[in-house]
Amino acid sequence: MKLSFHGAAKTVTGSKHIISLDNGKNILLDCGMFQGLGAETEELNNHFGFKPNEIDVLLLSHAHIDHSGLIPKLVKEGFTGKIFCTQATKDLTEILLYDSAEIQTYETELINKKRQAKGIAIYEPLYSSENVESCLKQFEIAEYNQWINITDNVSVLFTPVGHLVGSAAVTVRTKEGRKTTTILYSGDVGRYHSVLLQAPAEAPQADYIILESTYGDKHHDIRFNTIEILHDWIKRICVEKKGQLVIPAFSVGRTQEVLYALNQLSLEKRLPEILYFIDSPLSLKATQTIKKYTEQFNERLQKVLLIDDDPFEFPGLKYVETIEDSKRLVDYKEPCVIISASGTADAGRVRHHINSCIGNNNCAVLLSGYCGPKTLGGQLLSGTTEIELFNEPCTVCAEVDKIDGMSAHGDVDDLLQFVSNQNAARVKGIFLVHGEAAVQKTFTEKLSLKGFKRIENPAIHESFELPLKPVRKRKRIPLDPSLKHTNDIVRVA
Repeated sequence: MKLSFHGAAKTVTGSKHIISLDNGKNILLDCGMFQGLGAETEELNNHFGFKPNEIDVLLLSHAHIDHSGLIPKLVKEGFTGKIFCTQATKDLTEILLYDSAEIQTYETELINKKRQAKGIAIYEPLYSSENVESCLKQFEIAEYNQWINITDNVSVLFTPVGHLVGSAAVTVRTKEGRKTTTILYSGDVGRYHSVLLQAPAEAPQADYIILESTYGDKHHDIRFNTIEILHDWIKRICVEKKGQLVIPAFSVGRTQEVLYALNQLSLEKRLPEILYFIDSPLSLKATQTIKKYTEQFNERLQKVLLIDDDPFEFPGLKYVETIEDSKRLVDYKEPCVIISASGTADAGRVRHHINSCIGNNNCAVLLSGYCGPKTLGGQLLSGTTEIELFNEPCTVCAEVDKIDGMSAHGDVDDLLQFVSNQNAARVKGIFLVHGEAAVQKTFTEKLSLKGFKRIENPAIHESFELPLKPVRKRKRIPLDPSLKHTNDIVRVA
């Protein structure tokens, strides 16, 4: 058996991991799109690092585009197997993939006009809406907490993980001859005190764990009050300074958390009477879908539903759907709150709103989650005084800040709690994915203190034979002093 890692390897996007069985079967865990990696992004998304037609089955942990975004391309290039996920994940993935295809088509048309004018070969999008339609025919629904057989001698269990409606940790149990091997893939681990969702469930004992590590070196501040922080920003920027507050937020998950906080202010009669715009058709579809799965909401939100049948709706909320209405909103100069995708401000309509307000010191841009350093959001948070938008330099006069504590990813304590039911002595190896290299180094130390002995930080396209061979040290061999050498200890996997 072999594990190979083709995405989210020492970075936080592009999740793709393969379990290769001795009988030649290949099981793909997620098929995500790389995002926010600058010039590398296009190359990474164009080349999988494996042959799609050699994948037999795909297990999808959740709908976020960095886990699902390349499924249509996988099918386009030859994958014909089944795609297993929960019903909520399928519903959300469908709207996300169609939105992704539309964005690619639109952006490709703009790029190709310039390329044709210069006599350069035209650019091809990763996939089209037709490819999305085709891949959706291969989805199969898996219920939470029910073992299912996906191929000969391979069974799978999806357990709730509290990151997003429909999200799951995936346990894969294989039998090769008399040997049974259990591999746990965490997907993205949610928070044990989530604003919206139930806490992650326990997963079965595993031999090997593929574990996300996004916040493996950080603690979320549980004292942080999103509702009060939002109230203060709206009051100061929109009421006192008569400016606009732009909140970049991902359409699925983060936007609903912001809406829930604003709804709470409305219920408490403290929400300022201005307009609140959601400039994202995808956000409307996602919110409508998430409302269908109230059984996954946590106990506190269940109580809210007893007095408010829609925790994401309040007076003054306006959804902007058409491009024409979005353009009109850019020209709207009255005090308001604009929530728009993407969350990193690296794409989507939010860039136009940032462009409109960034030069006004009465306005503010309030990021709502993690932003890689190469994204526009990351650049703004770095304190830069000048950015480039639509190929034009822009001076940053507006306030820029971040709402801490809103992440749907668990922090280091949540991640450690997720693996706390595992008998560390029985875990033969942990592979850290979906995290930056420096974070993984710190998290490795934390896991070691909990008794986990073998922890690997895979690089992109790196493979590991299972069972893992013990790490051993070779004796230092004296070399000619004139020769440079740095690897006195060799690790053998």
